[in-house]
Amino acid sequence: MLLTVVELVGVVAFAASGALVGVAKRLDFFGVCLIGVFTAIGGGVLRDVLLGITPPASLNTWKYFVTALLTSVLVFFAHAAAQRLRRGILVLDAVGMGLFASSGAAIALDAGASSQAAMLIGATTAIGGGVLRDILVNEMPLLLHRDLYAIPALVGSTVVVGCAALGSAPATGLVVGTVSASLLRLVALWRGWNLPGPRHVDG
Repeated sequence: MLLTVVELVGVVAFAASGALVGVAKRLDFFGVCLIGVFTAIGGGVLRDVLLGITPPASLNTWKYFVTALLTSVLVFFAHAAAQRLRRGILVLDAVGMGLFASSGAAIALDAGASSQAAMLIGATTAIGGGVLRDILVNEMPLLLHRDLYAIPALVGSTVVVGCAALGSAPATGLVVGTVSASLLRLVALWRGWNLPGPRHVDG
């Protein structure tokens, strides 16, 4: 039950941030909803494909798709208000990233994945939807902008795996992993942290 609630909160956060990108790109109603839904459930679909779960839970269970769609519709019609809440959407996006990183790792462990696979699949769950969103709107993926996004996701999924290895309750791993990933992302946004790029590159 907790895992489902965690995933639905993440779906709302990612759908809202994705739909706002669609609005900013001046897409029509269908386009905004498509971007919102892909952002929200894309990472979960990639996770399930990697784990051999078919059909993917995000497509086979109505609540994920419908939650993403309704959130995208709401953003389309109330995008002016949503734009004023853009800073809040960034916070939601960070929380959604943490939620998906931790839940993705937990689901991978439940499916029998190794610790290494669970860490990587958790991170992929968190960043997959955003990568699909950026590709669809013809943008360089945020993941490649020296932005601290994948690293917090990997931290969150690693914490979940570590808690499981120590014998902690699954809920403990979910909470600690989500908080760790989300806080690192938020602090990176606040302080302007990013990874170093190559020096002295011509042209």
